[in-house]
Amino acid sequence: MNIVQPIRDPAMIEEIKEFFGAKSKRNRMMFVFGINTGYRIQDMLKVRKRDVMGEHIVMIEMKTGKKRWLQVNPVLRRELKEYTANLNDDDYLFPSRQGKNKPIKRDMAYKIMNEAAEEFKLKDIGTHTMRKTFGYHMYQKTKDITLVRKLLNHASEAITFRYIGMDQDMMDSAMNRFGGL
Repeated sequence: MNIVQPIRDPAMIEEIKEFFGAKSKRNRMMFVFGINTGYRIQDMLKVRKRDVMGEHIVMIEMKTGKKRWLQVNPVLRRELKEYTANLNDDDYLFPSRQGKNKPIKRDMAYKIMNEAAEEFKLKDIGTHTMRKTFGYHMYQKTKDITLVRKLLNHASEAITFRYIGMDQDMMDSAMNRFGGL
């Protein structure tokens, strides 16, 4: 399994949104949805229009079996409203071109993310990058690792800290301050 990183730079996130938007509304929405919900890719791909029309998205996580309620933030709400305008309630948010009303598969989601990684020369990027990006930026805005742990459904703060790349950021910062002997 490859270790992936969050996208730390907000300007890069905006560039990736524009990149996807110029090519495919579906791919842009997948990225925006992922970085605004922190959902695992297997949970994202099963989402239908009817699941995102309320104030909260409610789902049972495939990995944990836990029920998760997530409020739809204003940015995501605006994006979803525009994106879903012509969808039926039973339509998947991220439809495949293969078959009638089927979602894309995990490998296609990876290819989509990999396309952006190649375009922007990013390393350690995959489908989990969206989830990690959500966690990283939520922590940057709140400085509340317990909240981020709960949002990601992790067992401990230490796991969450490592998962969102904060331990690496802290080590890099310490090495820069250290400067050498």
